[in-house]
Amino acid sequence: MLEHGGRLLGAARTYGIAPEAWLDLSTGISPFAWPAPVVPASVWQRLPEDDDGLIDIACAYYGAPHLLPVAGSQAAIQMLPNLRPASRVGVIAPGYNEHAHAWRRAGHVVESLSASSLLADPSRYDVIVLVHPNNPGGERFERDALLACHAALAARGGWLVVDEAFMDATPQDSLCSEAHREGLIVLRSCGKFFGLAGARAGFVAADPALLEALRERLGPWTLSGPTRHVLKLALADRAWQATARTWLQGMSDRLAAVLLRHGMAATAGCAFFQWWQHAHAEAVHVALAKQGILTRLFDTPASLRFGLPTEEAALRRLDEALGALDLKEMLR
Repeated sequence: MLEHGGRLLGAARTYGIAPEAWLDLSTGISPFAWPAPVVPASVWQRLPEDDDGLIDIACAYYGAPHLLPVAGSQAAIQMLPNLRPASRVGVIAPGYNEHAHAWRRAGHVVESLSASSLLADPSRYDVIVLVHPNNPGGERFERDALLACHAALAARGGWLVVDEAFMDATPQDSLCSEAHREGLIVLRSCGKFFGLAGARAGFVAADPALLEALRERLGPWTLSGPTRHVLKLALADRAWQATARTWLQGMSDRLAAVLLRHGMAATAGCAFFQWWQHAHAEAVHVALAKQGILTRLFDTPASLRFGLPTEEAALRRLDEALGALDLKEMLR
């Protein structure tokens, strides 16, 4: 099992600080969560039904012609490598490390490289996996460059897999509308933007034949009835979505400003997080944890990802905690 953010209980035990006393900035999940309602008892009492209207609502939200609901994009990440024969796979690095892990575990030959290297020579690969915007590196890609890469791969029966888990704040940059093209696979997560990580829900946009093959592998009832009920409401709530996009970008900008004020100019970021790369990132991670603030530590490259605080008071707490550190000495 690979390391991920959100391991609050482990941090509480390590540092002897009660879980409720922490400021958890270790994930990229939006703290501005969609207000999920009480689920009717009847939804709990019936098996999920595929023709409940969820797909139509999701296709309208994502602008995709075809979608398959999955138990979080992680379910698709783990299963997609099993749908291909042995392949040469290029995966963006640094990036969400479950991608490379899943392809290697399925027996494929995997190279982890920068996005620029992957896009410069797609002929070296049968599959290229990108994250857009990237996590944690923050890279963004021109639509024409992505479609050119896809065309080069698809001409040889290859795939371009684009993980758009953090795309909801900038939906105009999504490739979902192009996912009818054979060999283009787009992954979407409902946990990040809607703050519904516990629902374990996402979608795959691709051509119908590939979605059917994936559905056969995953089996029935990939999403629970309560999750489907909540998603239908959240994906249709356009007013909340517009408010959330404004809130996310504003809080992300304010977070970047706090880091900059303490000499920690963000290396990259997006509406959901800021990423700071430095050789002494671990020392800052530990020093903040001793004050009850949890960040996401990366070893390669040494760096910290700061998720968004829930409110201005939490942002001030981070500001004060950084101010209490002797950062000039720590970062020498």
